[in-house]
Amino acid sequence: MAVTHLDVVSLPVRDQDRARDFYVDTLGFELVRQNDMGPAQRWIQVAPKGGQTSITLVTWFDTMPPGSLQGLVLHTDDLDAEVAALTAKGVPVPDGVQDAPWGRFAVFTDPDGNRLVLRGRPPRA
Repeated sequence: MAVTHLDVVSLPVRDQDRARDFYVDTLGFELVRQNDMGPAQRWIQVAPKGGQTSITLVTWFDTMPPGSLQGLVLHTDDLDAEVAALTAKGVPVPDGVQDAPWGRFAVFTDPDGNRLVLRGRPPRA
């Protein structure tokens, strides 16, 4: 196999417009694509600015109910500043910044309950 990177991750949501607004307006992602896929479905794809991997906000997988994605890890170079920005925008970060042997992180959820992990750089040895 010659796989070079993850391309798109499907993220289950209840309301695509609300989810798009959260990822674009609150998290600062770019809207990559928004297209009708048929009479009752839309493709809405968002991505971190400059990132290789994007997220499509899906409503059509019966086995992926909204809020069922757990542990999607996002990276930031300034974890403390990002957590402060999230809380200033009204996004709860219940446990704040946590330290672990593999790095510093904070956990929050999107409007549908999908659990996201914001990870900073690992501690220096």
